[in-house]
Amino acid sequence: MGRRRTTVAVAAAGVVSAAVAAVLFLPGEQGSQAARTAVRTPAPGDPLTSQEVTLASAVASAGSRAHMAAGRVDLLYVERDDDKDAEERRQADAYLYDYGSDRLIVRKVDLGLRKVVEETVKQGVQPPPSKVEESRAVGLLLADPRYGPAVRQSFTRAGGRELRSPSDLGVRGLIFTPAQEEAGGAAQCGTHRCVRLFVRLPDGTWLDTSRIVVDLSAKKIYTLEW
Repeated sequence: MGRRRTTVAVAAAGVVSAAVAAVLFLPGEQGSQAARTAVRTPAPGDPLTSQEVTLASAVASAGSRAHMAAGRVDLLYVERDDDKDAEERRQADAYLYDYGSDRLIVRKVDLGLRKVVEETVKQGVQPPPSKVEESRAVGLLLADPRYGPAVRQSFTRAGGRELRSPSDLGVRGLIFTPAQEEAGGAAQCGTHRCVRLFVRLPDGTWLDTSRIVVDLSAKKIYTLEW
């Protein structure tokens, strides 16, 4: 019985080897097509691959790791760079935000060279919040002594269980820009990075958070007055 199993295994291995050899030695165009299907290098206009996003994130964050570990700087997201003067190269733009100085840092990464080739720093420019920022904003909301208990109670009533983490909530964040006549702490949001949260409960209802603003720079919660 053992010899028969060995014979079958060897025969199967022979079939696999023959199949691999047949692909590797396909004549002419068929062989080239098989090779292109197996491994394809992204073209300049293609979306970033997950490997490229990881590479760009690592390269762009290299000079800010200490501040990122301390929570002062966040990598918001990475997207393909559409510079018309460098269409032949694969490049990515990494967006970082420095909450200490309230500056947006954009680092252009050449994926072939694996280095930052350009950096721009802007103040007063607020791109949409990242998923990490949305989660952090919910954490600040839950930690607030005025609103945290009410949010938890609403979740328990809607879901029939206690809220365990911010990820239990359905959340969407939008950047908050105050009106010129805005008073109180929320007036700082003209400079600080602030978000408004739309929070969905397990039963599909939404919390009334229309007057709540989360200041990610100051790590504070403001209540709008109207």
